Amino acid sequence: MKKITKMLLVICGFICLGFGIVGVILPILPTTPFLLLASFCFVKGSERFDCWFKSTKLYQKHLENFVQNRQMTLKQKWTILLTADAMLCVPFFLVNSLHMRIFLVLLVIIKFYYFMFRIKTIPVTTVIKKEKGLR
Repeated sequence: MKKITKMLLVICGFICLGFGIVGVILPILPTTPFLLLASFCFVKGSERFDCWFKSTKLYQKHLENFVQNRQMTLKQKWTILLTADAMLCVPFFLVNSLHMRIFLVLLVIIKFYYFMFRIKTIPVTTVIKKEKGLR
């Protein structure tokens, strides 16, 4: 049973990685959340795939700052927040329950608070300098 779970996590990791790669090309699909999910799946599923994923330029460019220092650029934050909000709009308008709508609004508020005040915002120039190996 444990092998099957690990195999499913690795498969899920590759699916999320695929969506993350597509998100690099298409601006409507967020890259960072899918890569975070892929990283989680690889960590839980396979040490080999985890090491491989962390050595890729995709991981180093989009996730390394967040994973190591809990930092993101403002653009990364807004991309994640607005995409998640777009997904939360669907149940908000489809569900006819006041309690569920209040819960979804609270979820959006908590999400914005967390991203804006709990995750440090770094300028894009810091990321560019790091990619070029400058200080």
